[in-house]
Amino acid sequence: MSAGAIAAAVRSGQRTAVDVLDEHLARISARDEEIHAFNLVTADEARAQAEAVDAAVAAGDDPGPLAGVPLALKDNMCTRGIPTTCSSKILEGWRPPYDATVVNRLRDAGAVVVGKTNLDEFAMGSSTENSAFGPTRNPLDPTRVPGGSSGGSAASVAAGFAPLAIGSDTGGSIRQPAAFCGIVGMKPTYGAVSRYGLIAFASSLDQIGPFATDVADAALMFDVIAGHDPLDSTSIADFAPQATASLDRGVDGLRVGVVRELSGGEGSVEGLSPDVVARTGEAVEALAAAGATISEVSVPSSTLGLSAYYLVAPAEASSNLARYDGVRYGLRVDAPTTGEMNTASRTAGFGAEVKRRIMLGTYALSAGYYDAFYGKALKVRTMMMRDFAAVYEQVDVLITPTAPTTAFPLGERTTDPMAMYVNDVCTIPSNLTGHPAISVPFGTGDDGLPVGVQVLAPALDDGLTFQVGAVLEAAAGGAR
Repeated sequence: MSAGAIAAAVRSGQRTAVDVLDEHLARISARDEEIHAFNLVTADEARAQAEAVDAAVAAGDDPGPLAGVPLALKDNMCTRGIPTTCSSKILEGWRPPYDATVVNRLRDAGAVVVGKTNLDEFAMGSSTENSAFGPTRNPLDPTRVPGGSSGGSAASVAAGFAPLAIGSDTGGSIRQPAAFCGIVGMKPTYGAVSRYGLIAFASSLDQIGPFATDVADAALMFDVIAGHDPLDSTSIADFAPQATASLDRGVDGLRVGVVRELSGGEGSVEGLSPDVVARTGEAVEALAAAGATISEVSVPSSTLGLSAYYLVAPAEASSNLARYDGVRYGLRVDAPTTGEMNTASRTAGFGAEVKRRIMLGTYALSAGYYDAFYGKALKVRTMMMRDFAAVYEQVDVLITPTAPTTAFPLGERTTDPMAMYVNDVCTIPSNLTGHPAISVPFGTGDDGLPVGVQVLAPALDDGLTFQVGAVLEAAAGGAR
């Protein structure tokens, strides 16, 4: 059942939240040892939440639009009294004293949190192989990666462990695993969803968003979590989410642009598989058949997004992760002096990819190199914002592949960081500009694995991504 159908059944008394929970816990028990979607299954806490939902229904109260819906939560979002690890040894033993805003909003809507999902350590990766607790496997083919960094959340939905999951997206970490796992994943406009309680990777890029099996469920969840939060200084004050209301509007008369540089056209980025390009072309044809006007557009600076991102994001990470020093919380390795203790704790606590990005970011910010690297990356980011603004004067939405390929085999790219980074070439531009984007499954590649098509829209037009996504989903044959 979809999340919407489960909530309707629970609210009407046709099903109990406890029964729904037991059904999903049984699925987790049967298969998560193979998949490793979860770092922690919170069965006792989930049961208490489910019982509270059933009690509200019995009393004649409405538990909310997500009543009794099991939810998987990425393990970089704070949950009061429940371990939050970021899949890193450095946070060993830490239990946050507060809940993230999105966690409170989802619980208030009646959702039942079943566990904390695995991720690339501190959300740094594209395959969920960088976790200190071992990799997550793709439920559609356990020899393949589920994508990253939110691979555990994507896998939990694809495996049927939960109808909904929450992820964070810094350079594609919701949309790329959604594409690999054949589900829907959406990155909102920067500031549309509160980041309060999200453990920071790169603060100017991070955004929280939904995973779901279909566009309608993702829209339902987005409407719950989006909106102003006074606890987040970057939260947009007047943003009113209306994703669900956008689903039935169709695309008749909508202007759709195909980004030449990200879709296999002239001057395109390298590494796009022909089968992925073909599915994207078929998606464009489906939108044309539904009444949209199609044109090819050029965003020249989009080819520079990967280079700019891997200076901006590591620079912000090197600043954000400086707080993990062995003094205040988390892992502490004793040593004779404070400096040696800091070094020993970070050496033992951080994995190889996190260390790589901290060093890269620190170098980019250092005296003598700031202007040459970080400063230049910020100029590229500004140029990209201007290029996309110019394109959005010609079209309403943009279409690209979500990822250059389908899910690749476990271990194939772990020794080649550059090959891993290229996975985000189509998704990074939306993070650098702060714009919304959604990935919707559209057919399969030559290997039979899902292909995701990405819909990009201007800032604050989040509903438009769901509107177009619903049409693509229908053309692809409906929800997975």
